[in-house]
Amino acid sequence: MGSEFVMLSLTPILIGILASIACALPGNFLVLRRQALIGDAISHVVLPGIVVAFLLTGTVASLPMMIGAAGAATIAVILIETIKRLGRIEPGAAMGVVFTSMFAGGVLLLEQSDTSSVHLDVEHALMGNLESLVWFAADGWSSLLDPVALAALPPELPRIAAVCALVAGLTYLFWRPLKISTFDEGFAQSMGIPTTAISIGLVIAAAVAAVAAFDAVGSIIVIAMFICPPAAARLMTNRLEVQVGWSTVFAVVSAVLGYVFAGYGPLWLGGQHAVSAAGMIATVSGVILGLACLFGPQRKRVGEAATD
Repeated sequence: MGSEFVMLSLTPILIGILASIACALPGNFLVLRRQALIGDAISHVVLPGIVVAFLLTGTVASLPMMIGAAGAATIAVILIETIKRLGRIEPGAAMGVVFTSMFAGGVLLLEQSDTSSVHLDVEHALMGNLESLVWFAADGWSSLLDPVALAALPPELPRIAAVCALVAGLTYLFWRPLKISTFDEGFAQSMGIPTTAISIGLVIAAAVAAVAAFDAVGSIIVIAMFICPPAAARLMTNRLEVQVGWSTVFAVVSAVLGYVFAGYGPLWLGGQHAVSAAGMIATVSGVILGLACLFGPQRKRVGEAATD
C-alpha cells in the first residue's frame, strides 16, 4: 500500500500543494488590494504566450515557457491600459475584454497546432495533467533516499518547488514595502517606497507562479488558488501575518482533500471513475471559502468595510 501511494499519489499531491501555496502567497496581496481578478487574468493571458513559446522552440522547457508567459502578460497590461485610455471604460471591463480574448486566441492556437509530441492541448490547458505525474521509479518510502529514484522524479515537482521557494523568499524579503503599500499607498510613497515597482513586481511574481502551476494543474486551479485561500483567510483574521498563515493552511488542505476526493469520492458514492484532480481541488477551495463566509470570525467586519 505504501509503495503504491509513493509511486502514484505522492508526487501529484506534493505538486498540488506547492502550486497552491505559490499562488496563494501573492494572492493575499492581490485580494487586499482589490485586484483579485489580476490572478484570473494572468492565468488566462499566459496561455497564448506558452503556446507561442512552444511553437517557436518545439519544447516545453521552463525558460521558454516563462519568457513566453512574461511576454503575453506584458502585452496584456499594455492592451488593458490602451483600452482604458482610448475607450474610457472602467478597468474591470478592459481587463475582461483582454484576458478572455487572449485566452480564446491561445485555445485557437492549440487547436490549430501540432502538439501531439507533447502533452499540450486544450484539455491540458484547462484541467492540467496532475493525475499523470506519477513517480514510476519509486519503490516505497525508501526511494526518498535513493539518488537514482530521485533523479527520475517528474520534472514538474522540482520546478514548482523552486518557484514556490522563490515566491516565499520574495514575499519575506519585500514584506514591509508590500504591507505598507498595500494598506496605505500614499503613506508608502511619502516614505520613498517605489509603489509602482512593487505593484509590477507583485504581478510578475503572480505570473511566474501561474506559469509554473499551469503545466501541472491547468488554468482552473490557478484561478481558484489565487483567490479562494486568501479570501477565506481574510475572513479569519484582521492581521496580515495571520492571514498569510491561514491562506497557506487552506491551500494545503484544498490540495490534499481535493486530490483524495477526486480519486476516491466517486468510488465512495458508487461511481466507477475518478474525476479531475485539479477541478476537485478548485471545488474544495471554493467550499472552504463558503464555510469561511458563513462562520469566519471576521466576516461581519469585512462586509461592513466593503460597504463603506
